[in-house]
Amino acid sequence: MLIPRHSTDMIELEINGIPVSVTPGTSLINAAKGVGVKIPTLCYHSDLEPWAACGICVVKVAGSPKMLRACATPAEPGMQVITHDPEIVKVRRTVLELILSTHPNDCLQCGRNRSCELQTLAEEFGIREVTYEKRLRNLPVDTSTTSIVLNPEKCIACGRCAKVCQDMQGVWALEFIGRGESIRIAPAADVTLDESPCIKCGQCSAHCPVGAIYEKDQTHEVWNALEDNQKHCVVQIAPAVRVAIGEAFGYPPGEVLTGQLYAALRRLGFDAVFDTNFTADLTIMEEGSEFVSRVTGGGVLPQITSCCPAWTDYMEKFAPDFIPNFSSAKSPQQMLGAVAKTYYAAKAGVAPKDMYVVSVMPCTAKKFEVSRGESMAASGFQDVDVSITTRELAHMIKQAGIDFRNLPQEQPDSVLAEYSGAGTIFGTTGGVMEAALRSAYFLITNEDLTDVTFKDVRGLEGVKAAEVDIQGTKIRVAVAHQMGNVEAVLNQVRAAKAKGEALPFHFIEVMACRGGCIGGGGQPHGATDAIRQQRMAGLYADDERSTRRCSHHNPMVAQIYQEFLGKPLGPKAHKLLHTTYKPRQVYKK
Repeated sequence: MLIPRHSTDMIELEINGIPVSVTPGTSLINAAKGVGVKIPTLCYHSDLEPWAACGICVVKVAGSPKMLRACATPAEPGMQVITHDPEIVKVRRTVLELILSTHPNDCLQCGRNRSCELQTLAEEFGIREVTYEKRLRNLPVDTSTTSIVLNPEKCIACGRCAKVCQDMQGVWALEFIGRGESIRIAPAADVTLDESPCIKCGQCSAHCPVGAIYEKDQTHEVWNALEDNQKHCVVQIAPAVRVAIGEAFGYPPGEVLTGQLYAALRRLGFDAVFDTNFTADLTIMEEGSEFVSRVTGGGVLPQITSCCPAWTDYMEKFAPDFIPNFSSAKSPQQMLGAVAKTYYAAKAGVAPKDMYVVSVMPCTAKKFEVSRGESMAASGFQDVDVSITTRELAHMIKQAGIDFRNLPQEQPDSVLAEYSGAGTIFGTTGGVMEAALRSAYFLITNEDLTDVTFKDVRGLEGVKAAEVDIQGTKIRVAVAHQMGNVEAVLNQVRAAKAKGEALPFHFIEVMACRGGCIGGGGQPHGATDAIRQQRMAGLYADDERSTRRCSHHNPMVAQIYQEFLGKPLGPKAHKLLHTTYKPRQVYKK
């Protein structure tokens, strides 16, 4: 809904004879929601500027000779709008039938079965017969990446994925190719997805209304490992998974279901259940120590966070001039894989070659990250064997016949699972920054903050900036989420360097997805800002309930340094917990 902030005037109109008052700029589709009227659509999404592609949301407006598309028509004073009548229903049914005439009838084999917006509308409109002749194009499925699958045969040309990739993410890996009935969505220049600039963030799949773009399903690999008696299978769950998994089982968004997740994973057959929140705390000790070293030792600033693999992929392709600024700390996912196959393996008496590490992530780019370079095998073997999404785990729980809603809350295996509140807020935009500042303050001053909350870096504003006073040292920080917002921050730094001016920021956090990991490409479908806010609230509530809210207070983190790693940034920590970056071509050749 586009609402000019300076305007206080309201617009009065009628929808189906019901008076409604809305702010200027409100579209008819949102005005209708205000009086409990749902106008169907396939192309519209609240994250995107409407562009009226599908034609299902047509309505009648008194005085207009034609039907108007409600998603792209702003409310005007005195409008008299009819959203549903027999003629409108007939037009919408015809549009749906035409879309279905070019769409495969393989709903039972589709990953979006029962969560497909086209399927839902076909059911609501009672479409039971094939009115138009089928016109399938037999287009090949693109399985070239390790993360995302593109099935153009199922594309309904709604354009959401292209608009997300271009407008929200600024990557331009997808575009319209062809015209008329032959139009389709594909990577620019008709290369494969792997050859394109794609950063595997999965926001295209998160916004696709049908099954045309989806994550590469690896649940069969996990089932095979669980069945193998020679494998010692361990699993980790990311911070954002615990506040989204419940949506697949009827819980409201943001419900914190950590204990139930631990129980479900044990029932699936995992030998050990760990928590990525633990290595989020470990990440802060490494990344925070690195930041303090740069600030006090004249290192390259600003330091930029590196736990988002879609962002590191983007940086290597589009912003290689910032490679010296990137923290060398691995993501929490990769840190846990490395210490699981070394520290935990020794404690458990398991050979690393016999250990199988599964991570459950809100992200599709994590599938790419597990094998992105040699440093992802710091244990001598691939540290994380497979990464599955929140959606994939939900499918596994259902396949196993587990009654998730009636599971007891269980505890994880504590050796790699204890975490602070700082670890859990990693799952939301601003969370890494806030967690880092809590511990950076201590590392610089040897004192704890009396108030550990940094509200200036919270929320869904695309770029957030703040200044933190650490006993007289002014630290300027920036937080950017949603890839399309990042370039402006980088350009501020570039401009300051070119002019020889003071840097605008000392520390920058970047998350590729809107809202951070809580809005990741592998989370349950249907995310909006309202749902993202609920998921964020769940993580902040988990933080506030924690007895320890700073990473440096995690006793298990202290123990692993004492028994195994030595000290932050030390030789062993650097070998297992850090990585390197290199410039890469935007288009592969």
